[in-house]
Amino acid sequence: MDCRDAVERLSAFVDDELDPVTSADVARHVESCASCAAELADHRQLGESLRQLDYHRAPDLLRARLMRELGVSERPAAQPAGRPAPAWRWLSAAAAFVVVAGGTWVIATLPRGGEEVAAREVVSSHIRSLMAEHLADVASTDQHTVKPWFSGKLDFSPPVTDFASAEYPLTGGRLDYLQGHPVAALVYMHRKHVINVFVWPSAGAHETFLPAMTERGYHLIHAQHSGMSYWVVSDLNAQELTAFARMLAPPPGKP
Repeated sequence: MDCRDAVERLSAFVDDELDPVTSADVARHVESCASCAAELADHRQLGESLRQLDYHRAPDLLRARLMRELGVSERPAAQPAGRPAPAWRWLSAAAAFVVVAGGTWVIATLPRGGEEVAAREVVSSHIRSLMAEHLADVASTDQHTVKPWFSGKLDFSPPVTDFASAEYPLTGGRLDYLQGHPVAALVYMHRKHVINVFVWPSAGAHETFLPAMTERGYHLIHAQHSGMSYWVVSDLNAQELTAFARMLAPPPGKP
């Protein structure tokens, strides 16, 4: 896949609208192309800004009149199956929002915090890894094989531990891309549940361990420990996922 093809599919990629094969192709291209990675970051930033705006609905009569004068249908036409949304789709959405906001909606609050934005991105990466059947670049249950594999591929050394004795065996690792930079993704299993652990440096951050949250049916836990930021995500129940996350990144005050 070249840059032109990748850029045309970025909007659909961000919204998880591509088929698994095409999504995997875009992900691989972005990992190796700094220009397209920057373009992807811009798409995500714009999309999150639009999603985080709260609004108040105007009276139905005023809305209908504005829609009629603007020539906008209340129900947008469906995107043809198998055809990626054009790269300018988000720009069009932004322009339409600005026009309608003048008479129909009033922005009421500032964007929400970064935790919710990061959670959406983490879940999207987790889903893509399952759909594309590309959980691991290095498939191994040996932490002494997985950890050295990241050398030279990242500018940090992720902590890698096998928890097979606690029934959370390590199964491999891969490179991923979150929050605008490459990260380590460690893959664990618990019974038949896949657990993705995204790790990257967070120098200077306070030790934290946040309660499990839910995004699109998946449970997530965010923790900061020993200079690293951890995002743990799985369809595993929240209690067992929390027990696993506590082994990775003990909460402050815990051994």
